[in-house]
Amino acid sequence: MQRKGVDSHFANASHKATRRQALRSIAAGMVAFPAIAAGPALTDIQIVEVEPTYQDFQYRAPMKFGGAVVTRVTVQNIRCRVRGRNGKTADGFGSMPMGNVWSFPSKKLNYDQTLDAMRRLSTRMAKITAAEREWGHPIDLNRSLEPQYLAAAAEISGTLAQPIPKLCTLVTGSPFDAAVHDAYGKLHGKSSYQTLGPDYLHHDLSHYLGPEFRGETLDRYILPQAKPKLPLYHLVSAVDPITAKDVQHRIDDGLPETLPEWIRYNGINHIKIKLDGNDHAWDLNRVVSVNEATAQTERGLKVSSYVYSLDFNEKCPNVQYLVDFLHELKARSADAFQRIQYIEQPTARDLDANPQNDMHAASKLVPVVIDESLTGQDAFLKALEMGYSGAALKACKGQSQALLMAALGQKKKVFLCVQDLTCPGESLLQSVSLAAHVPTVKAIEANARQYVPAANKGWSDRFPGVFQVRDGFVHTAGLDGPGLGAVPIKRA
Repeated sequence: MQRKGVDSHFANASHKATRRQALRSIAAGMVAFPAIAAGPALTDIQIVEVEPTYQDFQYRAPMKFGGAVVTRVTVQNIRCRVRGRNGKTADGFGSMPMGNVWSFPSKKLNYDQTLDAMRRLSTRMAKITAAEREWGHPIDLNRSLEPQYLAAAAEISGTLAQPIPKLCTLVTGSPFDAAVHDAYGKLHGKSSYQTLGPDYLHHDLSHYLGPEFRGETLDRYILPQAKPKLPLYHLVSAVDPITAKDVQHRIDDGLPETLPEWIRYNGINHIKIKLDGNDHAWDLNRVVSVNEATAQTERGLKVSSYVYSLDFNEKCPNVQYLVDFLHELKARSADAFQRIQYIEQPTARDLDANPQNDMHAASKLVPVVIDESLTGQDAFLKALEMGYSGAALKACKGQSQALLMAALGQKKKVFLCVQDLTCPGESLLQSVSLAAHVPTVKAIEANARQYVPAANKGWSDRFPGVFQVRDGFVHTAGLDGPGLGAVPIKRA
């Protein structure tokens, strides 16, 4: 635990902080801090304590994506205490897999080295967050903290053979941000999604997203109550068996092991397929094989409305590879092609370094969204200029960013989806809740149930609609409580 005993002199500090904010506003000519009623400032919070803990889990089955095979995960859990202007305090919780293979891919550093870098960064973030003296809404606090997080990542990068990417910094910082949002809602006795209007968030959206949003508030773009249910996207990784003939060694742990078994077990009608991006024949055969197995199984269940998303994890060498793949797939299996709902991040994540990867030709055929590329507003707008159809939002990039990018995507009238980082337990609840509160998002992933169900232990009975899927839908009952909607169980 950090920053013990800070409650002394609270009234004095509160007065000084308020005076500092007023002086800043005057000095800025009320540009940086638009004039607001005096009331909303009373809803501000200040961070008091931060405590990180970690859990390690082995996968029940390997997952392969982007050329890498993942067999384990470290989950970062954050407890954060905040206080309000009246001295009242509340605890919030955030959780997220560290996801180093995805957020910090490296040919110079191995798994343990990139994970260690993230843990070192987490330790620095805990100190930075606990020392933050600003008052404000969680989104404003995150905007103050993120540059400090990036500076810490840059310092740690000086000791590494490869710099920590911005995406990795966002992933490491995301449970801190979630914990602050959770504590804020609990302090005010409301769902965090009901604290995004002018009574709580001081600024209109132009303060965060530019003049196009002048006069608009964030609550315009976020639902105050969660949608009651969302279709579940089931993942087929690049090493998952599709049918029984593909199973080399059965796990025999009571869970499904082939795609038809999973379809029957969970009532699946949304399937995400991980592809190679460097082998046309393999990619085509993979989609056709999944489609054949799905079609046969769904016919037996008398279901016909199933859809696919395809994920190349940046491995396509160029856009032409994707265009050729789509034309060839359509020629070989028009049924499989027609069921593609969207394609995720087919080419390199660094958009500025790869302007040749203009996506207009591909997005005319199927919606194409960024995922790894989405590290902020500039990247989102750059992607739209390059012909992308929209973006995949992720809780692991930060609750604050996800909410603002959801508003930006809706303003631009582009495709939005919410993706998973194989989130277990509390992190899955946050991801599901995010998807359920963004009006245009239609489905959700929940991959931990397939690959690391041990990390879901203790959550299933408390949130059966999320963790016990039987009809193809994740049900959100219980996710509109104070804060981010759920209080974590006590862990041993």
